Order: sequence, then C-alpha cells, then structure tokens
Amino acid sequence: MKSSLALNLLLTLTACAWFASCNRPRPPWHPEITALTHIGVIDVAEGKLLPDQTVVVDRDRIVAVGPFGSVAIPEGAPAQNAEGKFLIPGLVDSHIHLTAGGEPEGSRQFIIPLLLANGVTSVRDMGGYLESLVPLRKDIRSGKFTGPDFVTPGPYLDGTPPSFQPSVVVTNRVQGEKAVDDLLARGVDFIKVQSLLHRDAYFAIAAESRRKKVAFVGHVPDRVTAAEASRAGQHTIEHLTNVLRGCAQDEAALMREQFRVPPRPETPAQAHARVVAWQRRMLDQFSDPTAAALLQQFKSSDTWQTPTLILLQNDAFPTLANAADAENDERLKHIPGVIRASWKKSRADQMARVTSDESALRAALLQKSMDLVKQMQASGIPVLAGTDAPAPFVLPGFSLHEELALLVRAGLTPAQALRAATLTPAELLHVEKDRGSIAPGKYADLVVLDANPLEDIHNTTKIDLVYLRGTLLYRPALDTLLEGEAQFAATH
Repeated sequence: MKSSLALNLLLTLTACAWFASCNRPRPPWHPEITALTHIGVIDVAEGKLLPDQTVVVDRDRIVAVGPFGSVAIPEGAPAQNAEGKFLIPGLVDSHIHLTAGGEPEGSRQFIIPLLLANGVTSVRDMGGYLESLVPLRKDIRSGKFTGPDFVTPGPYLDGTPPSFQPSVVVTNRVQGEKAVDDLLARGVDFIKVQSLLHRDAYFAIAAESRRKKVAFVGHVPDRVTAAEASRAGQHTIEHLTNVLRGCAQDEAALMREQFRVPPRPETPAQAHARVVAWQRRMLDQFSDPTAAALLQQFKSSDTWQTPTLILLQNDAFPTLANAADAENDERLKHIPGVIRASWKKSRADQMARVTSDESALRAALLQKSMDLVKQMQASGIPVLAGTDAPAPFVLPGFSLHEELALLVRAGLTPAQALRAATLTPAELLHVEKDRGSIAPGKYADLVVLDANPLEDIHNTTKIDLVYLRGTLLYRPALDTLLEGEAQFAATH
C-alpha cells in the first residue's frame, strides 16, 4: 500500500506540472476532464490511422473522439497538444499468471508494476490462487490499489498428479461436474482445463460448463484431440496444445505411440530421445488437407486461439542468447532473484540435453506453428495475444510487446497483431461495449505512443503516457514504477 500512496503522490505532482504547462486558462478547470488534441488515433476495428484527432476523457470514460475542431472541449479543461503522438487502446495480455511470482507480494510488487509500465491495462489470468486474486481484484476495482482489471478461473482442473499448482484433481465424470460447480460457487469467471485430464473427466467438465453457461478454456488434454475439444465447446486453446498433432495424417497412430508404455524402464536420456523421435514423426506427418479441415472445425465451432509464440520460441531455442536470456539484458533486474535463479536452472537443464539435430527440429516445429497462426488469421479464426508470463524468460509486460512482434513475424499485419491485444480479447469476454477500442462511452484505458505502431509493431514499446480508467500515468510515473519494482526484485 505504501507504493500505491507514493504513486498517487507522484501522479498528483506530475499532473499539476502538466496543467501548469497548458496554454488554456486554468480557472475554472476540471481535473476530472482531460483532452488530447492533434493526436493520431489507431482505429483497431478497421486497422487504420485517424489523423489529427481530439479525444476527451471525463473521469474513467471517453466522452468524445473526432477530428480536431469538431469536438468541443469543456471550458477550462486542460488540453494537451499531442501532435506527433499516437493513441491505442490499453493492451491486454490474454494469458498470464498473476500469482505465479510469489505471494503474498509477487502479484502486487513484481508483476503488476511491469504490466502498467508496459501499457497493459487488462489481463486474462489463466490460473492462480483465489485467496490472493479475490482481494487483489477487490482492491483494484475499489481504487485502493492501482492495477489492471482481470478475470480468472482460479485453480486449474487437471489429472493426477497435476502439472501445476493450484489445481483441483479430477479423475472421473462425477468429480468433473462437481469441480465446475464448486469453482462457480467460489466466483470464478471461467473454467481452465489442463493437459493430464482423462477423457471422461474432460467431457464431463465440458458438459457441465455448457449446462452452467460458463466458458471453459485451456490446454487440449493429451488424451483428447483438438478437433474433439473444439466440438465439445472449448472456447480457447492455449499454446496451440495438440494442434500440430491434430494436423497429422494419422493422429490416432501418433496418440497410440504417445501413450505406449516402454517394455522396460528407461533412463531420462532414453525417455527424452523417444519424445524427440515422436515429435519428428509428428512433423513428418503434417498434412495440409488435414490442417485445413481442423481449422475449419475451429471456425465452425468458434474455437479461438492464444498461441503464446513467445513461450514456444523460448522452448524451441533454449541454447540461444535471445533478448530475454542474455546475461546483459537490463530487464532481468526486474526479476526477483529467486525466480531468476529458477529460470537459469531451467534453461541450463534444457541446454544440457538438446543436440544440434534437436535444435533444428524445434526450429521447424516453431515455424510450422507460426505458419498455422498465419493460416488461422487468414481463415477468420480469432487470435489472442498472450504470453504465459512469468514462465521462464517470459518477462511480465515486456513479453507482450515481444508477442506482438512474433505475431507479425508469423504473418499478421501490425494492425492485426494490435487487434489481438485490444479489441479481440474484449470480444472474447463480451465487454467490447466498454473496452477494446477508442470510442465515446468506453473506459479510458489508453496508451499514448511516440511512434505509429501500424508502421512498425515495435513502436508499441515507445510509451509516453498510460490512461488506466482515466488515471494518468505519465512517463515519470511509469519510470518510478519500474524503479520501485527493480528495488523489490533486488531484495527478493
């Protein structure tokens, strides 16, 4: 709470300096009303730039948007000439784990400051501890704590032993139905399924979710095909789990091989070699007609995709000193020491067993996944920008900008990538009336950039100002957030 009070004081002082610099008469002035003039507005619905616009914000809502000279600014309200700057909706990370950074302080002191400093004003938390998430969201929505709004499924539903915590173990149909009902009673927003669920449990979760009219999302379990998951009503597939397998000429044979029990105990090296060989066969069996049929199934069943390419890239290239992994990457100062050490150990374990041949295979699998994302976009399948932060070397906040760049590298236009982090997630959650684009009546979740992201998606990193439901976070305030978070990281 002390950091929140310090931030509020900084905001007040910065706002006073801004008001004093305005050319408009100050008294009477309306501190709840602000205006940006001569700014380029990015229309994410149409994927185009609207030049020389005026945007008026009243408290937490946008009240007017239009060409300069056509929009009335309330007399005395401070107006900032934003010529040469560009306005986008607040960014959304559609796959993040807020409580994976060490509770009770990790979400508030580590993850949220990095999100805000990177223009992330909303997130879809994809699994975490409700005992931390419920009070966090209450504090954010009441104004006691400055942070992005979020939705959450609470704990995962998984088989035994579960892959991650917190999880509810579900091994049969009765437990599946009960787990959905219990989580809904605890106030979750949707249901999240994981990879180790058996078929009976998975389809029971799907059926109960349909009965209760709640979305269920997550991994495609290993014992379920992506086509079956789509037909069952799974609304989003995360990380493209088992999507590549679903593009194989003979997926059934691959699944039999995947679950075949070796005739004798294996060493870890032998088990790893068997998995690699299986992955190579899966890639060799890729079929364009089968892939087209699977994508048609996704489209007809309204199955959306969160590919988390940043996660897939980091898994594909464990030996590369990429931007997030380099020892001299200044951003690593924002990662608490305990977490940074676990990341490095995870990377070292990967590097110890990956051969050059396997690196080539991983690169090919990543490229095939990126090709599929391009085809999904072209087929009209909604694509969401998500990161899985704070997975190893996936830095909260920063990684969303990397994900946008990877989506463009996969074949999306900058406009399409930007939509994947703004309007598309609002549509997923059915809140497009209030969020996701820049229009009168919507929440003032906005980011002012110093350069046009439609020309270069990397320009989303050039943040000058963040509106968080009308609260103005100027560049000095964002820098202070980063400094404070780095101090927290240095002591944890």
